[in-house]
Amino acid sequence: MAVFSEENPVSIKPMVRNNICLNSHPQGCAEGVKRQIASIRHTLAGGKSPGELRRTVPEGIPKLVLVIGCSTGYGLASRIAAGFGYGAATLGISLEKAPTASKPGTPGYYNNRAFDGEAAKAGLIARTVEGDAFSDQIKGAAAAALREIASTAGLPPKLDLIIYSLASPVRTDPADGTCYRSVIKPIGSPYAGKTVDMMSGKISIAQIEPATEAEIAHTIKVMGGEDWERWIHALDKAELLAPGVRTVAYTYLGPELSWPIYQNGTIGRAKEDLERACRAINEQTPARAWVSVNKALVTRASAVIPIIPFYVSCLFTVMKAKGLHESCIAQIARLYQERLYTDGARRDPRAVPVDAQGRIRMDDWEMREDVQAETRALMEAAQGDLLLERADVAGFRHDFLEAHGFDMAGVDYEAECVPSIP
Repeated sequence: MAVFSEENPVSIKPMVRNNICLNSHPQGCAEGVKRQIASIRHTLAGGKSPGELRRTVPEGIPKLVLVIGCSTGYGLASRIAAGFGYGAATLGISLEKAPTASKPGTPGYYNNRAFDGEAAKAGLIARTVEGDAFSDQIKGAAAAALREIASTAGLPPKLDLIIYSLASPVRTDPADGTCYRSVIKPIGSPYAGKTVDMMSGKISIAQIEPATEAEIAHTIKVMGGEDWERWIHALDKAELLAPGVRTVAYTYLGPELSWPIYQNGTIGRAKEDLERACRAINEQTPARAWVSVNKALVTRASAVIPIIPFYVSCLFTVMKAKGLHESCIAQIARLYQERLYTDGARRDPRAVPVDAQGRIRMDDWEMREDVQAETRALMEAAQGDLLLERADVAGFRHDFLEAHGFDMAGVDYEAECVPSIP
């Protein structure tokens, strides 16, 4: 095993086992953050600097933003969009692992530091708190940090926007110290479905036994809405919520073919609880809450859910051909521009477009009838060697590696480095 030190720099290559990447690349992660910032500056910010944005943003655009789960995926994109798209002061919360003498840190460790560095260069007020977001201790630390950030930025200590994008397999309940672990399993009967190894393109059948009642309950405790509620109540008690503050949590529904393992499985039960929490927040707190149903994208978690890598590889082929494909950062830019902060929605939250269940639907392009019909047809046709020819396995693989700082154009992966940030 390599030992990293200033005297012994090494080149870092991806270590992928069973669709799980075991390491990350510092420079690649930093480059990914910079590219998302560049994208937002071009789209949401219209080329303006953060300073110009603060002077010119219309009333109703957020000025003080909290992102719970800020380090990767939709959470990172939400923070970048708020800061570099609107000039907002931001606080990010996430739990990351720092590099050791034998292993790089998590991707989020490097993403957080890259964001903080780029924010400082741009004159943005930003702070990151790394710790267990489920804990009351971190909620208290966040409250103190928000007051400091607001004071530095010359703002009232009142949040305008709270994004809840926490993804963790484990949660310790601060009420009684019980540790809960989530599972990705069907409910009621076993599940067998196709999955694809992203590195080889090989299709296999994944078989999973149904969850027990205890596993269902544990998954709801970890991935449901209880902690979102606790955050909003804690911030309300600390008098940190602005009048009309908005909060959004992210979810995914997917097509019917994924429902046995997703919507009708343990994850689906947890997401049902997320929607319950959304209703409770609207009824019991000053915040206006929404659940946003986002598009299927490649994340560290989605890569190991049976059927999802196969489905997403075929979906990407169809959506890219139709010009409908969106990255994380593009999806969040559209969420802000076309849902949360349109001219009408800025003045009245009731003008935010929602479905019959009150959810924001950012998966509208994915779930179009023509997109789904062509994706299903491709999944039926893309068997064996034809998978690599017809489905976008290469695109899935690239997005997955990129999420860990690898396969990033312009980064020299042969160069030796030390995976630490001073």
